[in-house]
Amino acid sequence: MRQLLAVMLFLLVPPVWAAHGYALWGDLKYPAGFSHFDYVNLQAPKRGELRLVSNQRVSTFDKYNPFTMRGSAPAYLSAMVFDSLLAGSLDETGSAYGLLAEDVAVSDDGLTATFRLRGEARFHNGDPVLAADVKHSYDTLVGPHVSPAYRTVLQDVAGLDVVDQRTVRYRFRKPNRELPLTVGGLPVFSRKWGMENGVAKTFDKVVMDIPIGSGPYRIGPVKFGKDITYVRDPDYWARDLNVRRGTNNFERITVKIYKDNTARLEAFKAGEFDLMRFFSAGDWARRVTGKRFDTGELVKVEFKHSLPSGFQSYVLNTRRPILSDVRVREALGLAFDYEWMNRQMFYNAYQRVNGLFGNTECAASGVPSSDELALLEPWRGKLADTVFGPMTVPPRTDGERSLRGNLRKAKALMSDAGWAVRDGKLRNAAGDPFVLEYLDSNEGGARVVTPWARNLEKIGVTLNFRPVDFALYQQRLQKFDFDMTSIAYAGTNSPGQEYADLFGSKSADIEDSGNLAGVRSAAIDELIARMTSAKSKAELLPACRALDRAISHSHFLIPQWTASSHRIAYNTWRLARPVQMPPYAQGETWAIETWWKK
Repeated sequence: MRQLLAVMLFLLVPPVWAAHGYALWGDLKYPAGFSHFDYVNLQAPKRGELRLVSNQRVSTFDKYNPFTMRGSAPAYLSAMVFDSLLAGSLDETGSAYGLLAEDVAVSDDGLTATFRLRGEARFHNGDPVLAADVKHSYDTLVGPHVSPAYRTVLQDVAGLDVVDQRTVRYRFRKPNRELPLTVGGLPVFSRKWGMENGVAKTFDKVVMDIPIGSGPYRIGPVKFGKDITYVRDPDYWARDLNVRRGTNNFERITVKIYKDNTARLEAFKAGEFDLMRFFSAGDWARRVTGKRFDTGELVKVEFKHSLPSGFQSYVLNTRRPILSDVRVREALGLAFDYEWMNRQMFYNAYQRVNGLFGNTECAASGVPSSDELALLEPWRGKLADTVFGPMTVPPRTDGERSLRGNLRKAKALMSDAGWAVRDGKLRNAAGDPFVLEYLDSNEGGARVVTPWARNLEKIGVTLNFRPVDFALYQQRLQKFDFDMTSIAYAGTNSPGQEYADLFGSKSADIEDSGNLAGVRSAAIDELIARMTSAKSKAELLPACRALDRAISHSHFLIPQWTASSHRIAYNTWRLARPVQMPPYAQGETWAIETWWKK
């Protein structure tokens, strides 16, 4: 009886429905009742086809379930097919507005977030989106058959309660201003997805079952190994909602698949698809040419953005004994001649990455502030002494500095770590040579790694390039079976619990986690916790900057490069676009969401 009374009281608690959206620091750009996002064209016609190319390093896909660990799902599937409780805008950060949810209420103590679902929300099969579906989706994503990144990001979520048919309440273990955005952005799918003869399959067995989502597109015609087409749902429930008005203007979006970059580029130049984003500076500078460019049918444009630079890096797997010493890791970075590569190979198109939070307020610089030192001092002796001095600056080989000087310093660091050159090879006390394997899924990566390998040879280090097919590459990363690889980490203006997946001790031994470097540090765990529990920007900034210093001075990552614009070529005879790209848009996302067919 007492339990029943408690449940009744819980259900009868009257929430205050006041918020049409949620902002990390309470500064929503768009007011309640806003009509549409500023960057869309309400007059854009709804018609035609957008033909894209998959930039995934896979020759095909083998599942329609983007959430399970094994296999490869088609590009863009999750964003096309699944709606979430909240939807972000492309012209502000740390904010989101009601999509499936009509509104959101966060308790004063920050321990709950309550979402009320819209009555008109529908799945593709016509079923209403109900609280039970939201709970099913959450329970599945933190279950055993899904990438552990979800469990890490959601580890401070105590659970999800169904308050009534269209109301859910997330409970948090501790206050965390980011969690309402995190849970609000989770994909929601139907409880019926994966049902067979009325019985639900375990989620790892839900492979080629057509997803039952509520997003603007459904899976249409598929040619395995060649392409997949997403078809706009003519009955899409949110087509007139303010967060969706002026978006999703194509009737069909076809994503074509090519086995290598050369084939992709030649197919684009031949007119086989409409838009391509370029990641190769060489392609952009020298090979994006041809008759269709001469006639103006195809154009190439660099769209400036305000996105975080991210931290694309070479990742050193510290689980390998050969890479466990920070002096060794620093030495490897000293042999990397970025200035020569940018000049000779990249046409000076890039800027060097430094730290985790480039182009955001979280980026550390100079010496630590008093607030940063207050967080770092308890870990003196557990973190490198350099953490307490100036922020890292990647070694340079121009001006007063030279590659020769960097290599001398690298050789000294190797010597301090117990490595000495004998018989032309760098060897440890047992006589074992210093040999590393660089793992890649693209043979073209050898072009970038070879100059670095030549420099490492000068200090006695052998770096072997090992290309494998994408499936094996993915499997080896999941099992942490590699010495070194390259990862393009996305940046964020609102860092949070995802950094526990990337650098937290608990994730270091969880297969398929994001902690590829094998970081295990109580100090870093504490700094991540301070960052995620920050109640104000004044608390957040010292914590993320201290974390930036701790990671950078540990040399788990050798920073690569970034660009301040999206390089996009597209067909002007087929496509039209808004005049201005919103500052926080990704190139393909912007086109998918807001461009239209002429």
